[in-house]
Amino acid sequence: MVKIITPHEAVQFFSNNQTIMIGGFLNCGVPELVIDELIKTSLSGFTLISNDTGEAYKNRGKLICTGKIKKAIVSHIGTNSETVRLYNEGKIEVDLQPQGSLAERIRADGAGLGGILTPVGIGTEIEKGKQKIMVNNKQYLLETPLHADIALVYATYADKFGNLAFHGSTRNFNVLMPMAADVVIVEAEHLIDEPLSPDEVVVPGIFVDYLIDGGANGAD
Repeated sequence: MVKIITPHEAVQFFSNNQTIMIGGFLNCGVPELVIDELIKTSLSGFTLISNDTGEAYKNRGKLICTGKIKKAIVSHIGTNSETVRLYNEGKIEVDLQPQGSLAERIRADGAGLGGILTPVGIGTEIEKGKQKIMVNNKQYLLETPLHADIALVYATYADKFGNLAFHGSTRNFNVLMPMAADVVIVEAEHLIDEPLSPDEVVVPGIFVDYLIDGGANGAD
């Protein structure tokens, strides 16, 4: 069985300058409880890998607004005015990635691949400093895998074995990130005693290290 911990206990796995993945898409399917605990600490210098930086002073956006993040690898920042401000002032580094490329780079790490080949970004700022590879007379960019020290993800349902299921679009990046991190902490809205049906399991428990009982926190 996977160990169940509190949000406060989860903080022990974090340290300065780590790379952390946080699931969610804007405000959908975001693990908020551990984020709130991290805000209370002096930890900082994180590299954030996520779909976006949320909104100012909401979930992932709190980490931006409190100076916890030094670099964000994301697909957009426009919904967080503080990210935009800090970037323009040179106080945070932002690596903007095409959303599909971001997802596939995470998946590539989990699958043990050396990277992905994509035509997305050819002829744009995205290609700067990246290797180009010709395949069947077509040019591709080599995008390398993305790996994290910790993946902090949300699930709608989790059983005691760490198997995860999701409601609707809360799947988003929460499905990919557990395969691409050294430590995986899952905030489950509903912890259930009985094992999930194999037909319901989206992320197998083998990828999950710790579970947090998130209660009904409105994440979906």
